[in-house]
Amino acid sequence: MPIRLLTKALRKQIPQCGATEGVSDPIVWAKFFTPDAQWTWYVIEFDGEDIFFGYVEGIYPEFGTFRLSELKSIRGAIGLPVERDKFFKPTPLSQICGHTI
Repeated sequence: MPIRLLTKALRKQIPQCGATEGVSDPIVWAKFFTPDAQWTWYVIEFDGEDIFFGYVEGIYPEFGTFRLSELKSIRGAIGLPVERDKFFKPTPLSQICGHTI
C-alpha cells in the first residue's frame, strides 16, 4: 500500500503560506522524492489546500512553490510515483541545504 503524501497530522503541523516570512532558517516539515529520478521537494509552508512553499532539488536547486496535486501526478523514469519520506523529521533548512533563506 503506497504512503499517503500528506497525512492529517502533518497537514496540521505545516505553517500556513507566509507564516515563516522573515525567518532566515525555517523548519522543513516534510520531504517528498522520486525514487526513480533525482528530484526532492522539501516543505516549509502549505496553504492548507494544494500549494506548498519550499526548497526543491531538481535540475537546479531553488526555492519556490509546488502543488500537492502535481506531486500526485508525477512519475519518474520507470513510472514510480512521488513518495513522502516517512522517516523524515522536522529539520532546520540550513541542515538540509547548507544555507538559509
